Amino acid sequence: MATTLQERLAESLSRLRNARTGADVFSTQQVRDIATTTTGRVRLTLLLAEGDDPELAKEVRDAVTRVEGVTDVELDVKAVTLPGRQGAGRALPVVDQAPAAPPRPAAPTPKHFPNLGRVLAISSGKGGVGKSTVAVNLAVALARAGARVGLMDADIYGPNIPRMMGVSGAPPVVREKIVPLEAHGVKLISLGMLIEPDQPAIWRGPIVMKIINQFLQDVAWGQLDYLLVDMPPGTGDAQLSLVQATQVDGAVIVTTPQEVSVGDALRGAKMFQRVGVPVLGIVENMSWFECPHCGKPSALFGSGGGERLAKALDLPLLGQVPLYPRVMEGGDAGAPIVTADAASSAARALSAIAERVASLAGSARA
Repeated sequence: MATTLQERLAESLSRLRNARTGADVFSTQQVRDIATTTTGRVRLTLLLAEGDDPELAKEVRDAVTRVEGVTDVELDVKAVTLPGRQGAGRALPVVDQAPAAPPRPAAPTPKHFPNLGRVLAISSGKGGVGKSTVAVNLAVALARAGARVGLMDADIYGPNIPRMMGVSGAPPVVREKIVPLEAHGVKLISLGMLIEPDQPAIWRGPIVMKIINQFLQDVAWGQLDYLLVDMPPGTGDAQLSLVQATQVDGAVIVTTPQEVSVGDALRGAKMFQRVGVPVLGIVENMSWFECPHCGKPSALFGSGGGERLAKALDLPLLGQVPLYPRVMEGGDAGAPIVTADAASSAARALSAIAERVASLAGSARA
């Protein structure tokens, strides 16, 4: 004896036959997707093929309404086409015979821009680790070494590259191409050049994708050896948009020695590895503070985090950059430390990292 509402519904519908097929509507799954609530509300779907009596819908509703415990009935009727020939005694297709769902659209194929040279993403797992500072100084160091360098600010929500490079104003447009501004031998493009300084970028993923594509395609970069892309922190829309828009030749992950920063950087590195982008190595920023009087180092943010991360990922530690007040001052004033104080330990460390990045980038896609 049927005890649950579902069982009572199945029993009632099993007694109701389709005049065209001679089969009951329950076992042939002509009635399907039966859902019930504890208050007796029932929702179900009836599939009607060509040749079925439209009155069958009323018969199904009546059969369900008569079931003990039913308080309300919502019947969804859908027209279907039977595969092959339709004839007497043929039941509707069961679930396994239903048409397959349409395939999901494929991810866009990355486009190769030969004029951009090696595209390198400078990324971090979290904010506040000096990622943009590293990106700016690596770009300037590569340019000082004779390379043709572009710097693209993809940090849509915090576009600080213009200030850190000492440029302002909107870039000109010539023949429908945006002409990048130039500073310290590096060509620059940033959303910060195109919006008001106090305007927040409250945008979802599709807009981020559009901006990154425009910076790649509609900027007159000329011929570059390297395009460094300053990414926003984390593993979100901008990172995925970049790797879907163009071939990224390598990523550099910036962290501080703190374990919190290292944990986030680990996720960032694994994200690039998962999407097929070679991670060139780890840069540990703010590794120690050098006393300006005695030169003694002090590990303000712990020690060894970058090295542990590099070992965990089997990647090289590209370098350690000390905490040096003039790095911050140069960032605010638009004077990167590799030019403002080239003899400082921070500048020397960043220049050495740039040399390693150039060497590794050359073999990453070989």
